[in-house]
Amino acid sequence: MPVTVVVGTQWGDEGKGKLTDLMAADCDYVVRYQGGHNAGHTVVVDGQSFALSLIPSGILSERATCVIGNGVVVEPGVLIEEMERLAARGVDISRVLLSGSAHLIMPYHLELDKVSERYLGKNALGTTKRGIGPAYADKASRIGLRVQDLLDPKIFREKLDVALREKNLVLSKVYNRLPLSADEIARKYLDEYAPKLAPHIADTVNILHRAIESDKEILLEGAQATFLDIDHGTYPFVTSSSPTAGGASAGSGIGPRYFNRVVGIAKAYLTRVGAGPFPTELKDETGDRLIEVGHEFGTVTGRRRRAGWFDAVLVRQAARLNSLSEIALTKLDVLDGFETLKVCIGYRDGDLVLDAVPYHQSVFHRVEPIYEELEGWMTPLSSFTTASQLPPPARRYIEFLESAVGVKISTVGVGPSRDQFVRLP
Repeated sequence: MPVTVVVGTQWGDEGKGKLTDLMAADCDYVVRYQGGHNAGHTVVVDGQSFALSLIPSGILSERATCVIGNGVVVEPGVLIEEMERLAARGVDISRVLLSGSAHLIMPYHLELDKVSERYLGKNALGTTKRGIGPAYADKASRIGLRVQDLLDPKIFREKLDVALREKNLVLSKVYNRLPLSADEIARKYLDEYAPKLAPHIADTVNILHRAIESDKEILLEGAQATFLDIDHGTYPFVTSSSPTAGGASAGSGIGPRYFNRVVGIAKAYLTRVGAGPFPTELKDETGDRLIEVGHEFGTVTGRRRRAGWFDAVLVRQAARLNSLSEIALTKLDVLDGFETLKVCIGYRDGDLVLDAVPYHQSVFHRVEPIYEELEGWMTPLSSFTTASQLPPPARRYIEFLESAVGVKISTVGVGPSRDQFVRLP
């Protein structure tokens, strides 16, 4: 009854979708356990690119049942549009199950996300303005609406009226916005969304535990990454859920005793979207080159990412937080044309040298990276399929990262397609 967890080890965009798609071929269930449509995964199959935001990346495997777990926040219109888009391309969406306990993103969440971010001005967090944070805030405040409420119009309307009284007051009195209509929201969610989603709504916790009892293969897929975690990330520049392996348990309903493998995804360099500390960020031609060669623009938002050298201190911390059993290194091919590569092995704070991520945010904002320089390989890797084909400088780079992080690198990505991976002995 093996359960595998896939987590990002940096600030997201590490290539989790591609790896999940690759692993899903051997899985019976692929479960998305947190986040919302603020996270995007791009999967390339036979030259065709599929952009996914809510549906697990395993949807492109004919074997896997795809589960949107209780820890996810769902914008129904986005989910329906994504399913219809996939169906139009011949993908079987009957295999999508949606937890009745997942929370709904409502129109007032979108409005509040937009106006509050604008209100923060220079202190803005860099949110995607998709309503994710406000939806999770309502979940914690116990006034959220859940997917199961779509199946009970009376309960839905009662909960909506309670929530909207408070939200409209805030929107109108604090942000000078027009109040939202409960009737219009109820019509859209109950008359338009509910009939389309009803066939997919299920007791996913019970289904997954029956699968475990039947010795099925289950893969848990996180969105975002470790250092966007609400507890362990670079707060407040974080998401509103727990993308770590610990969050996988809460967001799926599968206890950690069933986890037998935790795969961390790490990009061969480093990127970040939005605001927040980034010690190895390159604000020069080298950074621009990484962004251009790596096509570092958001799948969902199209935003340009920030780029920098690999930070081994950061990934070493992620290995601890997630109990990583192995690492899949992605986008190694992006570094093909660099004569010299750098890896951050520590931080300098004045006269102090730090070998771990500082717990205090003020320190992390001001630290400077300590680099180790390595030779580049100046050879295209995209056609390689075996470890023996990798040039010696590329193998040395991989070995150096393994040593610096303390976790075995089991797989290396050498291109965007699902088959452009090299498995390491």
